[in-house]
Amino acid sequence: MKLQLRTIFLLAFLASTHAAISPEVYWKVKLPNTQIPKVIKDFLPQPDDVLPELKQDNSNIQKKVYYGLSGYIAISWHHAATEEYLRELEQYNTNTKEKAATNYDRRVLKKENPSMNCDTNKNELRQVTDDHPLKQYFLLEKDLEKGKVISFPSLLNKNEAPFLPRQFVESIPFSMEKISEILNHFSIDSGSKDAQTIEKTIKLCEEPEVEHKEKKICATSLESMVDFSLSMLGTTDILAITSEVQGETQKSQRYTIEEVEQIADGDNMVCHKLNYAYALHYCHVGGSTKTFMVSMIGDDGTKVKALSVCHKDTSFWNPKAFPFVFLKVKPGTTPICHFLQDDQIVFVPSK
Repeated sequence: MKLQLRTIFLLAFLASTHAAISPEVYWKVKLPNTQIPKVIKDFLPQPDDVLPELKQDNSNIQKKVYYGLSGYIAISWHHAATEEYLRELEQYNTNTKEKAATNYDRRVLKKENPSMNCDTNKNELRQVTDDHPLKQYFLLEKDLEKGKVISFPSLLNKNEAPFLPRQFVESIPFSMEKISEILNHFSIDSGSKDAQTIEKTIKLCEEPEVEHKEKKICATSLESMVDFSLSMLGTTDILAITSEVQGETQKSQRYTIEEVEQIADGDNMVCHKLNYAYALHYCHVGGSTKTFMVSMIGDDGTKVKALSVCHKDTSFWNPKAFPFVFLKVKPGTTPICHFLQDDQIVFVPSK
């Protein structure tokens, strides 16, 4: 027992002095009562890993930037919906309505020609915009009820960027002022898609917080994510939870809600994994929220336990942001919810 206590104190001392301990040990020291989510554990550095930062020439690395499927939609409330996206939505609606109208005409013709193949639903004209991929990311709290059928894209994000130890990532610049140095470090062509992604991600991270309403950090390491969670939630009794997916396909599909469990009501911290050269998370606390675990089953039999965060105060969101455009509500009038893909982590006090 004495040996065990001595070991714990030693680890705590090492952590407090930022000595070279692994990210996993750092988590266990700082958050001793919090289980490490699988989506973090799977991408932690292993003892035999060769870090890109230690290579003399990393031009032979297969992946220079890691991409997820969701982009930045879940944190899009900062900005007005761009003209490009609004045009895309309008064109999508036009094309789908034309298709629906055509199918409606075919149903009429089918009465005259019973052999004609037509599988269109009679409500197709009215529901043509409900399955738009951007709209599916947002919903109202009243939609989180047992038996409700909703459409949603894949909850698998597929961003496989590995975590790197803090002592390595802190030696790499992370700012637009040093963009050339960053691209050179990772051997990325300045005219490439990867370079555009690196630039977009850094610009997002350098955007100012919403004063008195939001606290955020782009955590370049697991250690900085842990430190930020402790400073924001003010306790070491923390749950770190993620969505869970069993056998999901990549396509959008309909899900039937089987159970809705409220996990927390109050402050939480959410960390969204961004597209970058290593594991980078946009972690933020932004007003009071409700956090739910929603058990659903897809049309293809996929079972998911999806985290949904409902923002109770949207008064400080951009009034032309995606959620208001697609849900047709105004800021501050009703809670707005969104599901989180499986590599996005919610931190909430456990007591």
